[in-house]
Amino acid sequence: MLEKKKKVINSSMNIFMMMLGTAFVSAGLEVFLIPNRMIDGGIVGISIMAAYLTKLPLAAFLVALNIPFIIVGYFQIGKTFAMKTLFALVCLSAGVTVMHSIPPITDDLILAAAFGGVILGSGVGLIIRNGGSLDGTEILAILFDRRTGFSVGEIIMFFNLFILGSAGLLYGWDRAMYSLLAYFIAYKTIDVMIEGFNETKGIFIVSDQYVDIADAIRDRLGRDFMVFESKNCRYTASSPTIYVVVTRLEISKLKSIVNGFDDNALMTISSVEVEGRKFRKRAIH
Repeated sequence: MLEKKKKVINSSMNIFMMMLGTAFVSAGLEVFLIPNRMIDGGIVGISIMAAYLTKLPLAAFLVALNIPFIIVGYFQIGKTFAMKTLFALVCLSAGVTVMHSIPPITDDLILAAAFGGVILGSGVGLIIRNGGSLDGTEILAILFDRRTGFSVGEIIMFFNLFILGSAGLLYGWDRAMYSLLAYFIAYKTIDVMIEGFNETKGIFIVSDQYVDIADAIRDRLGRDFMVFESKNCRYTASSPTIYVVVTRLEISKLKSIVNGFDDNALMTISSVEVEGRKFRKRAIH
């Protein structure tokens, strides 16, 4: 019974966060970008240009142009992903319809691009964190990634450069450049929303001074760690290796600790996803 209640709460929160995300996206588009003749990337950008040329509602193009990709995603990626994406698109269509009558807050193009990008990116980040999507090009990129040597990010970037370039022909090249600025800001905001300000990094440290370094990590950073033996493929001798997980805000301090004991220490740093409460720092006295 308790487990069922948790699932209901999680599902309700998931739906609420996706609705909140689409509200942010709607505001970013209708209050900042579209009134100043800027566009977003992907199918949303194509929909904005199509609505501008035909004078038809933006909501109609958002749904119509994305439906084929959702159908493909249903069979190729998964039912849950497709249904969440459809739900987000319906909410977005309702959102842009409601907010279309709201007057723009600013006609300053830099402010519109900056705030529009942040609000738009925040909304998209919330939707992605909760398992959905707003753009068919992401689905297309995932499918292309399976069949080509290009990454999902590279494929999406190619599509968006083409779309934003098309905006230059329609609105003028200055608006295309402002659109690119808004897109870049939104892209970075999405990263922050998905990974958080405290993005975690997993770090391997190989050093003969591992005891002093390990003590300093525990005392000065308040982080737990693992120490294990590793072997160099060219030699039989083993070397103690420290593995610790920190936030990206702590990387600079960690480097300072390591270099303070051993300038020749080997460090490898990679992004990791951490689950569980044990990652929380203990109090440092």
